Amino acid sequence: MSKPLEDYGLIGNMLSAALVARDGSIDWLCLPHFDSPACFAALLGDESHGRWLLAPHGKVRATSRRYVPDTAVLETRFETRTGVAVLYDFMPLSDDDERVDVVRIVRGESGHVQMDMELLLRFNYGQTVPWVRRRDYGLNAIAGPDAVELHTPVELEGHDMKTTARFSLHPGRVVPFTLSYHRSHRTPRFVPDRVESMDRTISWWQEWSKRCHWDGAGDGRRDAVLRSLITLKLLTFQPTGGIIAAPTTSLPELLGGSRNWDYRHCWLRDSALTLYALLNAGYREEAEAWRQWLLRAVAGHPDQLQIMYGIAGERWLPELEIPWLPGYESSRPVRRGNGAAGQSQLDVYGELIETLYAARVADLAPLAEAWRLQKVLLEPLQDRWRDLDHGIWEVRGERRAFTHSRLMCWVAFDRAVKACERFGLQGPVDAWRRLRERIRKDICERGYDAARGCFVQSYGSPALDASLLLIPQVGFLPASDPRVAGTVHAIERELLHGGLLRRYSTEHTDDGLEGEEGVFLACSFWLADAYVMQGRLGDAERLFDRLLSLRNDLGLLAEEYDVVQGRLVGNFPQGFSHIGLVNTAYNLSRAMGPAQQRAEQDAPRA
Repeated sequence: MSKPLEDYGLIGNMLSAALVARDGSIDWLCLPHFDSPACFAALLGDESHGRWLLAPHGKVRATSRRYVPDTAVLETRFETRTGVAVLYDFMPLSDDDERVDVVRIVRGESGHVQMDMELLLRFNYGQTVPWVRRRDYGLNAIAGPDAVELHTPVELEGHDMKTTARFSLHPGRVVPFTLSYHRSHRTPRFVPDRVESMDRTISWWQEWSKRCHWDGAGDGRRDAVLRSLITLKLLTFQPTGGIIAAPTTSLPELLGGSRNWDYRHCWLRDSALTLYALLNAGYREEAEAWRQWLLRAVAGHPDQLQIMYGIAGERWLPELEIPWLPGYESSRPVRRGNGAAGQSQLDVYGELIETLYAARVADLAPLAEAWRLQKVLLEPLQDRWRDLDHGIWEVRGERRAFTHSRLMCWVAFDRAVKACERFGLQGPVDAWRRLRERIRKDICERGYDAARGCFVQSYGSPALDASLLLIPQVGFLPASDPRVAGTVHAIERELLHGGLLRRYSTEHTDDGLEGEEGVFLACSFWLADAYVMQGRLGDAERLFDRLLSLRNDLGLLAEEYDVVQGRLVGNFPQGFSHIGLVNTAYNLSRAMGPAQQRAEQDAPRA
């Protein structure tokens, strides 16, 4: 039976990541990278598809957990009838792109606790049982290109295609386990002392966390912001600077449904909001790495700009189904890759050009090739901005004239004009000004429903869309404009569900898919941002607090929320949701937060 997403914590080392359940089971791990096939896939099936359990033998009276403060080291405390044991889970940082270790240290705190260890390695998304051999340090498991070593001092037993152990803890006894990955044709690496490794990992994360610049009120909000920033760091592929949307695939938007996608890729849609979140929090190095990834990923012919790329900038992300996995709560199909990579979405031009403009305003290292790239991208957009596309939400229905897509085309030319005006850069600025005004007029005439007093999702449609909340944030119209106010009110009337916001109504929008979806958490943060820009601070505070209450006990958010069942749904943890949390927190704590900075094209600043 699938566990609630709220039961999971995230550990990682900026190469890969694992989900650790409250019961001490690692149910999801891809090796050696985020987008590699999983060797523990119980998250999308059951224990037979791979997991690693460390837990007390017998009944557990109470379980509590936390992250070691300001780190990504997870601490789980098990209370039993006979004593208390504490489990530490983490992944040490590595300077080798393929060195991934998962370290688990269990310590006796009081009394005596008998512990069980159960390891089921199943490579290739739960399909492949490896060949396992005993070693004096533990065991070696190999299957095709992949191999792992399990290092532990406890005695291991093998039966029924799994490895088990039972051992006792008394106060102060420490028992370590390390699962160390290597390519099967390479020699296993030395595994260092695990306690020293944990100390180094804690120190690194605490030093990194000290860079967080928070000038708002309340330790609780500071903790929420920092946990979101640590989560974004964990979703960063360190060798390239790319930030994945989530470390999971196929966690459904509707339990039992088919809206199941692979989010282990990097989206341009998130780029500007990501940059503002990082820069306002003081993480300039990460912002610079993100910009550099963007420039490398999109390099090439401007007509081939994609909406998403792989962690190193890969373009070919074919969507395939994994038929042997039954899916989270029987939600099928389970997918690898994402077919939306081949969609046409015009908003990505504006997202990219705005991100590069904001980086220049923030005085990140100027790059001449960045401006050349922007000019090249704007050439086809002079004609393409009229094209129909699939929109920001990757609908799999027919193409339309989405208002948000046209809005971001306006942003592309607006930021190009401002780059010339502010920085003295060279370009056909008069032509860009004319196009900017032409697109503005087009949106105001065809994307606005005067009878209802609001902008609409696409030209000629009565449907609404949460992306319209970004109109004042990108500086297209001020938040005080009656058309913006009318749009916010219409969205409140038609898209709020249980006090939270849907992206759009599946009843009024044919997105080419069956079933419904939950409320989209990033969009709910956008509504709070819109409230801030309108001066509705009480409404913004209440909505923000509600959103904070949806986090699990470790401070993590999924992509969506099911307000009927009261559960997180969608891929987990979701970077877009945590980006929204960070930006809204700064919008509430500052007179000039990220939303106003973006609207006025002011410098993001810590």
